Amino acid sequence: MAIVEVKVPQLSESVAEATMLNWKKKAGEAVAADEILIEIETDKVVLEVPAPAAGVLAEIVQGDGATVVADQLIAKIDTEAVAGAAAAPAAAPAQAAAAPAPAAAPAATGGNKGDVAMPAAAKLLADNNLPVGAVAGSGKDGRVTKGDVLAAVAGGVKSTAAVIPTGVPAKSLPQVASPAGSQDLGERPEQRVPMSRLRARIAERLLQSQSTNAILTTFNEVNMAPVMALRKKFQDDFTKEHGVKLGFMSFFVKAAVHALKKYPVLNASVDGTDIIYHGYFDIGIAVGSPRGLVVPILRNADQMSFADIEKKIAEFGKKAADGKLGIEDMTGGTFSISNGGTFGSMMSTPIINPPQSAILGVHATKDRAVVENGQVVVRPMNYFAMSYDHRIIDGREAVLGLVAMKDALEDPSRLLFDL
Repeated sequence: MAIVEVKVPQLSESVAEATMLNWKKKAGEAVAADEILIEIETDKVVLEVPAPAAGVLAEIVQGDGATVVADQLIAKIDTEAVAGAAAAPAAAPAQAAAAPAPAAAPAATGGNKGDVAMPAAAKLLADNNLPVGAVAGSGKDGRVTKGDVLAAVAGGVKSTAAVIPTGVPAKSLPQVASPAGSQDLGERPEQRVPMSRLRARIAERLLQSQSTNAILTTFNEVNMAPVMALRKKFQDDFTKEHGVKLGFMSFFVKAAVHALKKYPVLNASVDGTDIIYHGYFDIGIAVGSPRGLVVPILRNADQMSFADIEKKIAEFGKKAADGKLGIEDMTGGTFSISNGGTFGSMMSTPIINPPQSAILGVHATKDRAVVENGQVVVRPMNYFAMSYDHRIIDGREAVLGLVAMKDALEDPSRLLFDL
């Protein structure tokens, strides 16, 4: 027997532990080299753990739901064994309630291919004589969680038929039937689910930001007509030349870097009683994903062309949607941009992403009545909001920095001449 150990990959310095999601193989099954065995969720990303060698998965040391740390042993592969032969039973880890549950049959709603029950959920299902397919999973890739089962049992679930209030998207509420007996919740279903590591980390960081930073927000309005005209004029040629569309985010990034160069304190951070001025411009771009808000970093954004920025943002968007963003994609950052306008937001006060000291919020561009030279005219206007840490950034720098962004967008030629 030649055993190869499978261990938790290295985590970032700021991540102490991670959670095992679900094993894609069972003990005794054959695995190929580099085949993904399991996904591990940290408070930043989901990491895939590949098989270090081909063979048979001889033993699962840490089961679904276990809490693990970097370099911890989670499984063993026998490189000389043959699939189907007797294999060591899966160990029941201290952190996990049971061994990995088998894949569930597709639910009546169509069933996700990843629809399986987490260990604690599988035990509850068995205790209540319920098939996995009778409960809709709210976890990653449709996994059934303990909370799903508890909510279903409390609601007297008998099948996958959902009772959903009129006008409410089915995916937004638990798929549970009305409770048995005289009690009737009517159109008021509820579901309790634990926060994912990412969501819990987001909550922690936002509270930290509000409790440690002296956050103030300054606003300004931007006439987007010049940018829109420029974009319309060169869109076709830009797409043909670079293979990507010319969006607004590249203009926002360029304008932000332009202002940060003029007012370096906007690009600085606080470390104890010291102010760290960064000689580089790593811009975080807030991106929505199925797991929550993530902020991948455009490194050395000042050295990137419009095409470079657009390609990188498109790459980040796809990675976020697929859950493939790595720790290296989101580590660092000296300034962030959040584009609530994508979802139709008119105004917001963004929260600083620690340890940064400022963040720009851009919103939906709408035709509005404005006054120019004493005349009321219609212009496509966007309201910008920049939140900043008043401990190191005075109102003067914040306001002038935002004005510099406004000027660059209302006259993009300023970006060419660094004015």
